[in-house]
Amino acid sequence: MLAGLMLAAWAYLLFLHGKFWQSGPELRPMLPANAPPVAVVVPARDEAATIAASLGSLLAQDYPGPLQVVLVDDGSSDGTAEIAARLPGPIIMAGSPRPAGWAGKLWAVHQGIAATDAAYLLLTDADITHDPRHLATLVAHAERHGLDMVSEMVALNCESLAERALIPAFVYFFQLLYPFAKVNDPMSAVAGAAGGTILIRRRALTRIGGIAAIQGALIDDCALAAKVKPGGRIWLGHSGLARSIRPYPDFADIWRMVARSAYVQLRLSPRLLAGSTLGLALIFLLPPWLALFGAGWAQLAGWLGWVGMAASFVPTLTRYRQPLWSALLLPAIALFYMAATIGSAIDHHRGRGVVWKSRAYGGPRA
Repeated sequence: MLAGLMLAAWAYLLFLHGKFWQSGPELRPMLPANAPPVAVVVPARDEAATIAASLGSLLAQDYPGPLQVVLVDDGSSDGTAEIAARLPGPIIMAGSPRPAGWAGKLWAVHQGIAATDAAYLLLTDADITHDPRHLATLVAHAERHGLDMVSEMVALNCESLAERALIPAFVYFFQLLYPFAKVNDPMSAVAGAAGGTILIRRRALTRIGGIAAIQGALIDDCALAAKVKPGGRIWLGHSGLARSIRPYPDFADIWRMVARSAYVQLRLSPRLLAGSTLGLALIFLLPPWLALFGAGWAQLAGWLGWVGMAASFVPTLTRYRQPLWSALLLPAIALFYMAATIGSAIDHHRGRGVVWKSRAYGGPRA
C-alpha cells in the first residue's frame, strides 16, 4: 500500500505539479521600450564583506532611464555604511530604530521606499551582484507583459563541498514548494518570490498597503507575492544575470540557513511539521529503502520512485554544473533538510525562535 501511495505521489509531482523540476524559465537580456524611473533599495546589516561588490554592480547598470540606488544601513556594526560611502553615487540612509512588530529587513526596506518616488522599485539583498544588463531586462519583461512584480532565483554560491552537496537541492525544494509555472499562471493561487531580486511597480505596492502589509513576515518575499498576486500578475524564474556572493563554507552554515525559516514556513505548527515529515519520508526516503531492501512489487516500485526522483533533480544539477550521478543521493540530501526543519522546530519550542543578524524573532529579542 505504501509503495503504491509513493508511486502515485511521484506521478503527480512529475506530471501534474507545474513541471517544478524544470530549469527555467530564465530571462534573456533585453532593453525596455520605455525606461521609467527605478529606485533600487538595498537593506544592509553587517554586510561589509559583500557591500562594495553588490553596490558597485548596481551603480554600473546599463539602464537607459533614471536610476537611484538607496542603501539603508540597518544598525551595522562592521563599517558597512562607511564602505558604501566610498562609492560614487549611492544614497546612504541610516535606518531608524525598528518599531515593535516589524522584521528588521522590512523596516529598512520601508524606509528606503519612502525616500524615493520612482515608478519601479528593485528590492535586492546586499550580497547579490548584478550583470550590467540585469535591471533593463527586468523592467523590459515587466513592461512587455504588464506584470506587477518580477522576481528571480539568483544563482547561488556552489563552490565549497557543502555548497556543491546541498545548494542545488535548496533550489530544487524551493521549486517543489513554489512551482514557477504555477506562480506565473494568473489562474493559479500559488504565489511565490525569491528575495534576492524583486522588481515591483510602486502602484502595486501602494495597492496592497505598502511594505507595512507584511511588516512582521519572516519569509518576506513569498508574503509579498501572496499580497500582490490577487490583484495583478507576477512572474518568478531563474536568473542568469544575478548571483549571490554569500558563501556557505560548511554544512553547519547551510543547516543554520535552513533552520532559520523552515519552521516558520510551516506556520510554527507541530501538526504541519509532523505531516510534512511523514510526507517527505514517503516521497524521498521510502523509494531507496524499498529498492534496496524490498522484494517483488515493492522493490520494483522503489526503483521506479528512486529513478523518477533522480531524473527530476537532473535539470537543477545541470544548472549548477554538478555531476549527474549525484541525483541518486537526493534521499540523503532530503534527510539533511528534514533534520534541519525538525531542528528549527526544536529551537522554536526551546524559546530560541528565529535568529538572524543578531536579532531574535518569535522568541526573546536580542
